[in-house]
Amino acid sequence: MTQPLLIESLDHEGRGVAHRDGKAIFVDGALTGEWVEAESYRRKPSYEQAQASRILKASPYRVTPRCPWFGICGGCTHQHLHEAAQVAAKQRVLEDCLAHIGKVRPEVMLSPIHGPTWGYRRKARLSVRNVPRKGGILVGFHERRSSYVADMLGCEVLPPHIGRLLPELRRLVASLSIRERLPQIEVAVGEAVSVLVLRHLEPLSPADEALVRAFADRHGVQIWLQPKGPDSAHPFHPLDAPALAYRLPEFDLTMPFRPTEFTQVNQDVNRMLVRRAISLLDPRPGEHIADFFCGLGNFTLPIARRGAEVLGVEGAFPLVQRALDNARLNGLVERCRFQYLDLFQITPPVLAALGRFDKWLIDPPRDGAIELVKALPEADAPRRIVYVSCNPATLARDAAVLVHTRGYRLKAAGVANMFPHTAHVESIALFERQK
Repeated sequence: MTQPLLIESLDHEGRGVAHRDGKAIFVDGALTGEWVEAESYRRKPSYEQAQASRILKASPYRVTPRCPWFGICGGCTHQHLHEAAQVAAKQRVLEDCLAHIGKVRPEVMLSPIHGPTWGYRRKARLSVRNVPRKGGILVGFHERRSSYVADMLGCEVLPPHIGRLLPELRRLVASLSIRERLPQIEVAVGEAVSVLVLRHLEPLSPADEALVRAFADRHGVQIWLQPKGPDSAHPFHPLDAPALAYRLPEFDLTMPFRPTEFTQVNQDVNRMLVRRAISLLDPRPGEHIADFFCGLGNFTLPIARRGAEVLGVEGAFPLVQRALDNARLNGLVERCRFQYLDLFQITPPVLAALGRFDKWLIDPPRDGAIELVKALPEADAPRRIVYVSCNPATLARDAAVLVHTRGYRLKAAGVANMFPHTAHVESIALFERQK
């Protein structure tokens, strides 16, 4: 008989944590305070991983998942947890990481940033596989803990007009001569156009091209083709579609982008995150500010719009060019400079050669910005740093350097629910130089 487990807390991946005979058991699908039965799928000497098989006593925050493919699809694994409780759990993850990894505590915890929790995902990468035993072509996300593609007919976190297209995409791919050589469809939804990028390993035949054109016309999307790497992606049909772009209305900015370029998936939350970052940074005319890992200028251009002189630094050259183009489009090129630089290899002399800055904004990928913060000079360092993070563990690690060795105070920190129904924690922190 399976021994019931009491779920004591949630870990950083949103799994329930229980203990039996001194051994930690991480239980998928279980919530804090619940009594559950669970089936182990991985056993190690010091821990086990398990799946909740029966809920004996449910948490008051447990809700019915909205998606009929919950538990099959590997995305949105937290749909069984109330949305407000999801945000609270992410705030606790941030606090725990700062306290245990960084040995720091913010003076103020910022109110969480959150927005729509359904239909929010404007960027996605769908896998395509031909699985005859499941009826043929599958289009969707991977199954949970598997490389197989989930057999799904919709998606609740994609914009509705895209989520409803999954069955149509299955039929389209099944009708193509290259159905076995089309492994991926990338989705990018802008203000005026929705783009589907077909990654194809062999050229489309004339008949294939006609089918794809008809699909685009019928469903009001633009199709791009990608025969090789991301840079090979190009518009196919219709060629006169509006430009793919998102807006930051508060700053009167339009931000064009290619569908394969990085942008935040949740534009509603991104707008609020940019607003908070600019509020914390408080850029002013006459100030010199550096925006590290600037991407296509998501923070650089709002900083410039406030009147400061900005240097955007980015390690992906196509994004440097995109950021410069966006500065030109929005009439900010005189206040913006951009530089291509590998920030994961930066050294104190290279950093010093960039010049002196009053303030920094940092928005690194999951690996964080450890070499950048270690390169900070002891004297004449920026008096304020706003750090936007997609990984609370690396934020905490970098915060330890800033606070314990570089003379900064962690003035404030908080989370942004960029990916509702997932364990992903986006956060923002404000550091100020001690006088």
